[in-house]
Amino acid sequence: MFMGYQMPESISIEVVYPLPQKQEIFVVKLPEGATVRQAIEASGVLQKYPEIDLTKNKLGVFAKLAKPDVQLRDKDRVEIYRPLIADPKEVRKQRAAEGKVMKKGAGEADSE
Repeated sequence: MFMGYQMPESISIEVVYPLPQKQEIFVVKLPEGATVRQAIEASGVLQKYPEIDLTKNKLGVFAKLAKPDVQLRDKDRVEIYRPLIADPKEVRKQRAAEGKVMKKGAGEADSE
């Protein structure tokens, strides 16, 4: 290595797209300072899954929401989230309502 010259560092990033049956994982090497968007574009996931729309799908790094221009660090895990089919609040309300109906008159609910 020459004095004053340093090779640009590369970082290893996992790009993950979870599907109902399996989880697609793409590993890419990028220059230091690369962004979430650059990792996704370099991974090839957009070509394999054209339904992904970076303006609509939420993105994250290790389960924390992240914008496409967030800079990544070595060994980060970029996640592309699919849109929800049902509103989680509504599902909880329905479960709670069903639970109330089931508990009425049900003697075996608390038997241990």
